[in-house]
This record gives sequence, C-alpha cells and structure tokens, in this order.
Amino acid sequence: MQFRNITSNLVQSTNPNPYIYIALGKLMTEIGIQEAQQSVTVPKPGQGQGESEVRTRIADFLRRSRTEGRRASGGKASIWCLDFSSPPVSDARPAVARAEEKEERRGAWVAITMRSSCTARGPLAACALALPGVVGGAPPSKFDGRGPGNRPRSGCDFGLALNRRSPSCSRGLVHSPPPPPHRIASRGSGLATRRATESSSSSSSALKEMEEVQFAESEALVPAGVANDLVPEALVWAALHGFVVGDRSVASSGTTPGVGMAHVPFSLLPTPIPATAFAQAVELSSLFNDLIDRVSLDVDFLKQALARTQKADDFTARLLSMYSTILDEGVKQDIRLGLSRSDYMLDVATGDLLQVELNTISCSYPGLGSVVSDLHKYLVTELESSTKLDSSRVPENKVTEGFAKALSLAWKEYGNKSAAILMVVQGEEWNMYDQHWLSYRVKELYGIRVIRKTLAQVHAQGSITADGMLVIDGQAVSVVYYRSGYTPADYPSEVEWEARLLMERSSAVKCPSISYHLVGAKKIQQELALPGVLERFVPDKQVAASLRKCFAGLWGLEGAESESIIQTAIKEPHRFVLKPQREGGGNNTYGDDVASKLTELIAAGGDGLAAYILMQRIFPAVHTSYLVRRGAYSAEKTVSELGIFGAYVRNGDRVILNEQSGHLLRTKVSHSNEGGVASGYAVLDSPYLS
Repeated sequence: MQFRNITSNLVQSTNPNPYIYIALGKLMTEIGIQEAQQSVTVPKPGQGQGESEVRTRIADFLRRSRTEGRRASGGKASIWCLDFSSPPVSDARPAVARAEEKEERRGAWVAITMRSSCTARGPLAACALALPGVVGGAPPSKFDGRGPGNRPRSGCDFGLALNRRSPSCSRGLVHSPPPPPHRIASRGSGLATRRATESSSSSSSALKEMEEVQFAESEALVPAGVANDLVPEALVWAALHGFVVGDRSVASSGTTPGVGMAHVPFSLLPTPIPATAFAQAVELSSLFNDLIDRVSLDVDFLKQALARTQKADDFTARLLSMYSTILDEGVKQDIRLGLSRSDYMLDVATGDLLQVELNTISCSYPGLGSVVSDLHKYLVTELESSTKLDSSRVPENKVTEGFAKALSLAWKEYGNKSAAILMVVQGEEWNMYDQHWLSYRVKELYGIRVIRKTLAQVHAQGSITADGMLVIDGQAVSVVYYRSGYTPADYPSEVEWEARLLMERSSAVKCPSISYHLVGAKKIQQELALPGVLERFVPDKQVAASLRKCFAGLWGLEGAESESIIQTAIKEPHRFVLKPQREGGGNNTYGDDVASKLTELIAAGGDGLAAYILMQRIFPAVHTSYLVRRGAYSAEKTVSELGIFGAYVRNGDRVILNEQSGHLLRTKVSHSNEGGVASGYAVLDSPYLS
C-alpha cells in the first residue's frame, strides 16, 4: 500500500516516539521502503533536520516496523496514511472506498478509525488497520463514517488513529494513553532490555504535544432501549440464583449470613473478547500451575529473589521468616494443593495478551464467577430471537465445581474421612456468598464438611496432635484453604501470626503453603521475567517461549542497575504502574503519582524502592458496557481484565490434577486505574467470544 503522506511530526524527534513504532509496526505489511521514503513530507529548512537525515531515519523506522507487522498480522494487515490537512475528511471518502474494495478482494478489509465529522487543522495521519475478524462482524460495504442512529462511527471495533490534538477530532475517540515502553522491553527485565528501553524512551516534547495514539471503542451489544428492558429481568434472576454480596450499609451484613444482601455489581451483558486470546489464556493455565509448583520447591531462589524486598517490606519479611522456621523444623508436606488465578489484559497497541499478575492465595470469585456466566448465558439466550447475539459465544464456566474437585482430591489424598476442610476467613466479609457457593459445592458433590474460622479463632481453638494433625475446636482438619491472610490488615496482632504458624506446622494440606504464597509475590513475577530465570524452571524451550510471550515489561528497583529505568519512569510515568508486594486491590500507583512516589522513595534514601516493582502499563480495548450497581444501570466506556483459574494437586511425584478450572472477567470504567470488584472499582462480567 502507498503512503500518501507521513507527516514530519512522526520523525522529527532524535529518538522517535516508541509508540509510533508499535502502532505502525503492528499494522504494516505490504509497504515498499523506498516508495514510503519518497512519500514522506520532509521538514522545511529551519525545522532542525536536513532532508537526508530525515530520510535515513525514516528508512530505519520502516525497516524496524515492517518485520513486526508481518509477524503480528500474519500477512493480512494493511495500513493507509491519508493526509487530510487540505480537504476535509469527507472529501477523502472516494479514496477510502476504493481502498476497501481492493482490500476485500484479497481477503482483508480496511478499518478506518476516523469519524467523518472530524475536520483536522494541519497535517493529519490516519492509520487504518485491516485484520479480518479481530473482534467479529463483517467489513463495511462502504465507508460512510456513520453508524446506527446516524452517529459517527469507525469502520470496525478495533483501530488506531494518529492525529493532531484538536477538539474537532475528539468525538468518538477515547482512551488516549501516552507511549508504553518499547515492545522489546516486555520480554524481560535484564540489562539488555533496560538498554533497549532507555534508547527508545525519550520522546520529544513537541511530539508529545502534537501526536496522540487513540483507540476506537466498540458499541454496546444492544441498544440502550433493550438494556433498559433487560435490567429488571437480570435483577430478578440475580436474587433467585444467589448472585449476591453483603450490603455494606447494613451493619451485620458482613458477619451474619442472610442479612443485608444486595446483588453483585455486574455488567448487564458479556464483553467481547477475541476467541484466540481466550484460548491462549486457557492453554497457559496448566503451564503456570506447574511453574508455581516448581518455583515453590526452590528454597535458594525464593530467599535470594526476596532478600532485598524483605528489608524494605515488613510483611514479606514476616512471611520469609515463617518460611525459614518451617524449613528449619523439617516440616514435610508431600501433598501440594494450588488454586490460582492468572490475570491478563489484551494490549491494543501490540495485539498481545499480557499477564497482569499471578495470584496464588485467596483468589476471589470461584463461586460468583460461575454464577455471572450463567446469568449472561440466560440473558443472551433471551435476546437471540430479536438480536444477532449467540449464546454459544458465552463460554461455559464451571470454576466452582473445578475448585471443589481440587479441594476434594487433596482431602482424599490426606486419607482421613472424618476430617474437615478449614476455610480461613476474615472477621467481616461482605463477599461471604462467593465463599459459601464453594463450600456448598464441596458438600453437595463430595459430602465433605467445610468449617469457617478467622485467624483469631484458629489461635483460640486450634492445636496440633502428636502426629501433626491440625484440630480446630475438636474437629480434625485435613485441608486449610485461605480466603484471608494475604494482606497485613489480616494480622493486626501476634495472635494472627501465631495462628498462621500453627497451621503451617501441621500436616494439613495448605492452600497455599507458605512457599506457594511467596511465589505469588510481585517480585517473583518480575524475577521470572529476567533473561534465563524462567528457563531455570522450564527446560522445555517451547513451553518457556509460550510463557514468555505473555510477560509484560517488568523491572526491579533495587541496586545501581535500576537507576536508568527509575529515571525513565519519573520522566514518563504514564507508561508504567508502580506495584508493591500487596494483594486485594487499591494498592498500585499510576500516572503522575508514579513519579511522585519514586521521587519520595529516593529522597528517603532509596531503601524503600525494593518494596516495589515497575510494570509496563497495558492499554486494553475500550468497549461500551451497561454497568449495573444497586439496581440501576449506566452506559460506560469500559476496559476488562481476564482471569483464568487453575487447579493443581500433587502427592509426592504423582501429579493428580493440573487443569484450567474456569474464568473470570472483571470490567471497570476506562478512566479508573484499579480493578478489584470487592474493593469497589469493577464489576463482574463474562467474555463474549468473537
């Protein structure tokens, strides 16, 4: 395809904006380097660069982009850059229509992201992505720039537009993130990666002011009128099927079952997720299950990786101290039980499914996650006759049964039929019904009793027999399942720490054990991304490559080698997320606060930096969703995070279970940083495979 014009704004920086490489590299396939060179607008004399210098940089730019574009698109993408500076956008329609006609003949189609109502001032580069079936639906027969109700629209549900900042171009284009780290940086965090990041991270202020990358959002699955009629039916279904949480406005709703119940915040309809991305996440589940187990057995690695972190973070230090105590006392645990959840976002700029985090303790919503999928399956089925929705695209989700199966297998391996499963919970728990759903399934399917105790109650009522059996209030316990103990707030006194140590010293199967708990630390996630570290635990090169493919950019902050990435994050904080060693939502730092926090830690001597890691900020696709809270709904621009539950049971050398158990989609408004449902940031959702 020919570039009619690439504005000089794209190449005037000494170090071109790395996001431009990502965007064009992803889209570019059939482009001649020489042809593109000659079609570029060269800066006029006095703009700071000579013609030959600019052309050389453009040639390098295109070569670096072309290879990635071919790989990422499978050879079926095309890019069109149209100069709309002279005629208004509407005058370019004939050229766009011809492009679409040509692309349709070769099995692809052009998706123009700009609205026809936009009339830009100055040079405007509109990049169009042509990938068949990225989100679903058919290519438009012609580009008219309008959608249902004569509203401006884009040509597809997924696209990029590079444009001059202008109020007239803002309609319909949302979520304008700053440049993320160069794509190379997401493959690990070794010295070579840091150097690559440093060399591509300093964009000129002029380019930042002139160019933005903006993502086109998708429309809602159904019109607002249909949604309005559907909400009452959804609320009735939720009440009849136990899709509930405790109402925080009712004092005893977090302690007394059946009092002060309210529906779970939820998305009225499921959210589109590419089927290929969903399948990739599912396939990774068993690989991560095995990786967690392997890492948990490596004492030296865990201690060395967390050595600096424990000096800066008291909570990590206490966990490591307990781990050392268990090792010194020779406590042996042949039966291993892992119930984990790996969370992902689909990065729009690269098209890659990137891991947000790996949770190894107290993974929420194995109960209500199944229920929301059932709700969406029911609602979509109701709409099938009047819409184009297809209930078969809402995947089956049996995570409750999957976790119940894993708990029962661990219980069976322990070999005491009179023993119970202990669920360790918080004293006040508004999400208790998610937990009760799992307890109910364990009892219903396997006849195993589940008891609930807080850490304080375990301390008061617990003991260990001479042969190591854990007994709580006279009841033998074979499996300990933690739904608390993941945050410092769960240990307000030494009583709670003593209760945790008591259970770790017993012969009961712990989910997670102290070593599994440590594997879920953010620092371990970052260490595994370093060159060669993952391969220490995964000798199979193909498996290691599959895992590495989903790693986002991750950087440790301790030591002299981290100085460059810290300075980069201070200068361009919107490209990063600053993460502490915490679980539960509401703990991460975003935007300008990243720079402020890093500056504060450095001013305090820098020792506190080891308590954090830096992560590449991921920018997912934006959708229009109907979010239902407290009986009312609103249409919002949203982004989603996909969680895949995994279950693993091993006894000695015998792996009894290693499988993906189900999934969870959490959706939040696009301008929100955090994403926890229990912490009030997001709603429960389901994927609609496209």
